[in-house]
Formats: sequence, C-alpha cells, structure tokens
Amino acid sequence: MREGGRMSEYHNPVMLSECIEAVAIKPDGVYVDVTFGGGGHSREILKHLSAKGRLLAFDQDVDAQQNIPNDDRLTFIDQNFRFLKNNCRLHGAIPVDGVLADLGVSSHQFDRPERGFSTRFDAELDMRMDQSSPQTAKDIVNSYSESDLHRIFGVYGEIQNAKSLAKTIVTARLNAPIETIAGLKEAIKNLIPKGKENKYLAQVFQALRIEVNQELEALQDFLLQAADVLAVGGRLVVMSYHSLEDRLVKSFIAKGKFRGEVEKDFFGNEIKPFESVTRKAIVASEDEIKQNNRARSAKLRIAVKI
Repeated sequence: MREGGRMSEYHNPVMLSECIEAVAIKPDGVYVDVTFGGGGHSREILKHLSAKGRLLAFDQDVDAQQNIPNDDRLTFIDQNFRFLKNNCRLHGAIPVDGVLADLGVSSHQFDRPERGFSTRFDAELDMRMDQSSPQTAKDIVNSYSESDLHRIFGVYGEIQNAKSLAKTIVTARLNAPIETIAGLKEAIKNLIPKGKENKYLAQVFQALRIEVNQELEALQDFLLQAADVLAVGGRLVVMSYHSLEDRLVKSFIAKGKFRGEVEKDFFGNEIKPFESVTRKAIVASEDEIKQNNRARSAKLRIAVKI
C-alpha cells in the first residue's frame, strides 16, 4: 500500500476536494491531518504546500503506517488525535494554520475480518483502532455491568431496546463467555427486529466501538486542543459520520463548549474560539454517494479561529 500502490483499498476519502478547499491552504503554512488512514487527504495537502510548508499526520492504527509517502515535509505521529497539542508542541509546530479530521472507521478497517469491526465476518470481538490498547469489545461484552451495557447501547448505539439487550447479554455470558461476532449475534438474535437486521447490528457494533476506543471523549479532547493550537484565522475542518459526533462538533463550533449555552463577557460578547464558515454542514453530492456509500452519512463542518 505504498505511495502509488493500492491506497484505493484503504478508502477513497469522502468529499476530498471540499475538505481541501475548506482548509484554505497557504503554501508556506503548517497543517495537521489528525486521521491519516490511507493518506488520501495528506497527499492532497502536500500537493498544495511549498518546500517551506509542513504537515503533521496522526494515526494510531499500525496499518496506516504502510501508506506514509516519502516526503520531508511530512511528520508522522503514531498517536490518537486526543494528544494533538503535546505532539504539535513537541515538533515545534504551534501555531498551525489548519487542522483536518475525517472521523470514523476507514473502509480498510471494516474490510479486515480479524479487526472485528464488521458484522459481515466472523472474528474475535476486537474493534480496537489502536492495536496496543488493552481493552477490546470482548472485554466490554463479558465484564461490563448490565447498567453500563444499557448505557452504552442506549447512548452510543441509540438502540430502542437497549435495556433488554444488556440483560440478554449478561444472561448469555453466564453460560460461556461471548468471544466472537457470531457468538454475539447468536446471543442477541431474538432481539433483532425482523427486516432491520443490518441496521440493528450496525448500531450494536457502533456502540461497542465507540466505547472500546473512547471515541467521544477523544473527540472532545481533540476539539478543545484544536482551539489552542490553531493560529487566529486558522481553519478547523471536521467530517463526521454519525449524529453523536456531529452534535459535539456543531456545539463546539457554535458555543466553544459541548453542553449549555455560550458564555458572554461583561459587554455581552460571546466568548468562543471559533466562527462557523458555513451556516449548515456540507453534505456529499448524489453522484459521490452513488460511487461511495460511506459518503451518505458524512457531514462536513468548517470553522475559523477567531
């Protein structure tokens, strides 16, 4: 999967041209791609940079390292983007001119059966984006309390019968641990609504994946730090694929926080780090959705540091 190789099997970045345009690249600027993946966005950013420009790219997935282009302007950081600020400081890259995040799981990760992300295959319940982290989906399914399972399926999976689902899993694991995708499907098969099997399982898997990877906590850490590392006038560009992520991004851009109302100073001016560049989220064209199903749920939000 080296440069010029088989990046397409990683995934075609959704709304690539819209993302790059949103970052508003200055040739001599410093940019951060916090979700390197197949390297599609990073390669495109590098095309717009001069010899003086710099790009930092983050990815915690070992597989992503096979895609690093041979380019002196690129610094690859094998960490979660929740450590954005410390790494930018470490590499003498503060302030930066633009930060780009393409959230969610890459097609490549879904297509590798042994990673346990996809409901299409049987494999161990893994779902770790960072293969060195200790907690897997199997640990959650077998060790979380019924109330904690109820919470993650209800909040992260937005599953209607989350309470029954949690109870069913806790009862099933008394007989034997639930270790595989097939084992989990078997344990919960009576709860899956007829005709909505794929959607329901996708919600179950989404909930487990978000919990395994602490995705929403990491996103909040990242957004707060993006406000700190960006130069005034710098761009924050975030693409999300489900409503939980999009809600956090939208709220942070609008209010500088994730809950409650925007704070105001003594004179009634709003205190927040960003101004939204577009009134609404940008979505993919019908043509792109036809070619790339991932694009269907994508929402792109752009903000400028005040």
